[in-house]
Amino acid sequence: MAWLHVHYYSEALQMPVPMEVLLPQHVAGGGRKVKDPGPYPALYLLHGRSDDHTAWMRRTSVERYVEGLPLAVIMPAGHLGWYTDMACGRDYFSFISEESPAICERMFPLSDAREDRFIAGLSMGGYGAMKAGLRVPERFGAAASFSGAMDADKLFERLDPRELNDIFGSRDKLKGGPDDLFALAEALVQSDKPRPELYMWCGTEDFLYDDNVRFREHARKLGLALTYEEAPGDHSWKYWDRCIERILDWSPLRQAAAE
Repeated sequence: MAWLHVHYYSEALQMPVPMEVLLPQHVAGGGRKVKDPGPYPALYLLHGRSDDHTAWMRRTSVERYVEGLPLAVIMPAGHLGWYTDMACGRDYFSFISEESPAICERMFPLSDAREDRFIAGLSMGGYGAMKAGLRVPERFGAAASFSGAMDADKLFERLDPRELNDIFGSRDKLKGGPDDLFALAEALVQSDKPRPELYMWCGTEDFLYDDNVRFREHARKLGLALTYEEAPGDHSWKYWDRCIERILDWSPLRQAAAE
């Protein structure tokens, strides 16, 4: 795999942004050419609130896990925008759901097919990934959340409301709107949009566990295709590293990498 550090100007955010990219190589060690199966499917990995775009490479073995697979991994910088078009700030949902795939598919040999785009994240990134899968399922074939902040309404009980008001406008505006995962799931099943495959993992000692269980039951009641797994664990990288291995063996990614 090639590990690329990319810096470019984001029109959506109106500022320069970085991202980390893992890309299959066309040439093996010693200059030996290898078969190029591109264009490649891509997995977009979203970081959490207390991390940045480098965290996946620093805290997990993602490079080792994808070695030899015809799969690109894109790790963009989402800052503290909650992957949301902020009420007072920048358009992080547009950035992650529209601009990032478009930019990457122009820069790299990536497939532009919906079934070859996957998005996943942890905590804040799990919320962002699930929101992308539910809100723009015509762009992403599958979405995965690790210990995700699935109930954004509950954030107002855990974080500084001033930060959240800048993101969502207010708690009242969030509830039932385009940034509410529960409402998005309901809207999706009432629409004629394609339904993405969904994956969730959460540790049973995680402070977000109850929120994850509540969303799991909501999604299952609606009939969404959801793979849910849990195990003993808290809100830490020890478990999220394992999640990378888990989703690489999850059927949508396994099938895409095998084709």
